[in-house]
Amino acid sequence: MRRRILTLLLCLGCALTASAQFRADYASLDDSEAVSAMKEHVSFLSSAALEGRKAGSEGEHDAAAYVSEVLAGYGIDVLSGPDGEKFGLKQEAGDTLTSRNVVGYIPGYDKDLRAHYIVIGARLDNLGRIGMQVNGESREKIFYGANGNASGLAVLMELARMLSRSSVLLKRSVILVAFGSSLESGAGAWYFMNRSFQGADRVDAMINLDMLGTESRGFYAYTASNPDLNRQLEAVGATLQPVLPKLVSREPVSSDHRIFYDREIPAVLFTTGMYPEYNSERDTASILEYDGMERILEYLYNFSVSLVNGGRPEFREGDAGKHPALTPDIVSFYDCDVRPTFFRSDDPASFMERWVYVYLHYPKSAIDEGVQGRVLVDFVIDEKGKVRDVKLVRGVDPRLDEEAVRVIAASPDWKPGILRGKKVKTQLSVAVEFRLEKKKKKKR
Repeated sequence: MRRRILTLLLCLGCALTASAQFRADYASLDDSEAVSAMKEHVSFLSSAALEGRKAGSEGEHDAAAYVSEVLAGYGIDVLSGPDGEKFGLKQEAGDTLTSRNVVGYIPGYDKDLRAHYIVIGARLDNLGRIGMQVNGESREKIFYGANGNASGLAVLMELARMLSRSSVLLKRSVILVAFGSSLESGAGAWYFMNRSFQGADRVDAMINLDMLGTESRGFYAYTASNPDLNRQLEAVGATLQPVLPKLVSREPVSSDHRIFYDREIPAVLFTTGMYPEYNSERDTASILEYDGMERILEYLYNFSVSLVNGGRPEFREGDAGKHPALTPDIVSFYDCDVRPTFFRSDDPASFMERWVYVYLHYPKSAIDEGVQGRVLVDFVIDEKGKVRDVKLVRGVDPRLDEEAVRVIAASPDWKPGILRGKKVKTQLSVAVEFRLEKKKKKKR
């Protein structure tokens, strides 16, 4: 009932955009069950009503209630109750932040292994709503967190549904967790492992799902070079799969898997990596690639079943040099101690507004044909601040693709990024929007 009421309120709040929704409805007629469900999950979790799901907020509470209701609706035993399991987090000011985890349980069938667990988790919270000064005026921005991490939560819930339907195939038991207050140093994962879950010493491995909505930019697996998990990934990869993750030795993003490492539990992080809208108000449902998420979902189901039924992976130091880094010799824009700056701004939006959209030429033939869309482009800012290695990641039309690459390649020099006191090559990804204005109807 809560889910229906919240969804109704969300729909009423979106009445002003009804015309756009009608177009989306036509496009979604061919969606699979999983894609339709993931769209619904992300639409609610990244809605303005939840105000970015900041840890301890009403938005995080409503997100926890939503995940709880979905899991229960899928026939999964929710151990944390309808509103999640609360825990407190002391803050510097002396007050206590109250967050919550959502915990689901799927029992295994093997009499010896059912008391051992595979934990599959995803971050529940995001940055929330933040006030700032813009040209002397007070404004608030909502960091909706569609990819970070409504996408991971959506995949978690649909993976839970698939595992629940095939529970007779699972030897070990599966624990599904939406971790609250994840951005606060993994507080939810720490609470789960050290205070809440009584079977923590029988957790054989952990799967972490964080930012899974941009499959066209890549799909990565990080195991801290654990040999047993690497072999598990290779074994699943040797079978027919809709998509395969690239095994990397550099950690794409810090997340809840680190808490499990601290307890010497093997863990694997699955992610599609950094993206242009990361930690910004532009991280909305419109940037997600649901077909790609469905391919990832199917792979994760196959990997999860293999891990649940396979041998227990050992926690041991692996060969860190065996697998390639995510970006060899190049640092992500967001990982720099001092980010590259364009005309004294380290916000990529400033580069787009002050350079790209000023000098971008919309090809006339594309305008005449009504061609529009978002072109994704990667490029490197080298140690001297020069833009190089401009590469098309996902195109729309050759004319638009060529123009987006041209204008970025012509960029003036940046001030280079700095990591550990040294200037470094930095990789940045941007989305170049080509949008046609709607023609106004003439008044009669």
